[in-house]
Amino acid sequence: MDYTPTQSGFRQRKLYPKMRMRNTPVDGSDPGQLFDDTSASPGMQDAGFPGQGVGVMGYPGQALLSDPMSNLAAAYGSSLASHGKDLVDKNLDRFLPISKLKYYFAVDTLYVGKKLGLLVFPYMHQNWEVSYQQDTPVAPRFDINAPDLYIPAMGFITYILVAGLAFGTQNRFSPEILGMQASSALVWLIMEVLAVLLSLYLVTVNTDLTTIDLVAFSGYKYVGMIVGVVAGLLFGPTGYYLAMFWCCISIFVFTIRTLRLKLLSEAAAQGVSVRRSRNQLRMYLTMSIAAAQPIFMYWLTYHLVR
Repeated sequence: MDYTPTQSGFRQRKLYPKMRMRNTPVDGSDPGQLFDDTSASPGMQDAGFPGQGVGVMGYPGQALLSDPMSNLAAAYGSSLASHGKDLVDKNLDRFLPISKLKYYFAVDTLYVGKKLGLLVFPYMHQNWEVSYQQDTPVAPRFDINAPDLYIPAMGFITYILVAGLAFGTQNRFSPEILGMQASSALVWLIMEVLAVLLSLYLVTVNTDLTTIDLVAFSGYKYVGMIVGVVAGLLFGPTGYYLAMFWCCISIFVFTIRTLRLKLLSEAAAQGVSVRRSRNQLRMYLTMSIAAAQPIFMYWLTYHLVR
């Protein structure tokens, strides 16, 4: 406060108007309120936005769901998705008949045991024809001559495991080497099947052999490969070569007797006259497919035994 001199000699205090303290409301409202409440202003309740009357109109999407055009669009989208799914399944079944794969895995323990014995010792087997029931081949568990995919698939996996065991006994194991071994075996299998398909196309053979059948017949050689590698791990290189020689002869005989009925006897069964040269081509093709099995067996196993 300031003092000013007067005529009487005394200083008189100069009064200032009363100052409002900071954060002190002027109108006496709540001191903790930073902004004025305008929610109760007149006209605000009537000037609402469309769709905000939830209590009167219900949920905002209720009117949309009850619209006939929305229901029609939803039904059309559902039918379009169903049609697209059917189209994809149809095209996928054309290139990869998934529905037919169940037939190739319809096996049981008795069938697997007999089939393994037939692959190792096929010399005493007499009847090699596949049984049919109303123009449909019976399931593999009812016919030992029917091709399956269970033994080739399990044989491929077991071959990779045995190869890893062989690498481990030689202190050469690594995930990269095992992956290369599996990739190499798979690539050779695919190349073999493609080569057989191309040969059948060039020779113009009318046969009921499918691509899955060729994969099955090409995958049976893994049984002999496993026997040879295990014999090599147990008895050394001598055991490997003896077991591999026996299994190569067995798979050669098995392939010849199996494919002979499919390739050479198909024309006679359909009553089609085949020229002598065309018949020889079929015989050479059958011999080539059978001879390729021992070559692949040795190529994929010789480096596993030392």
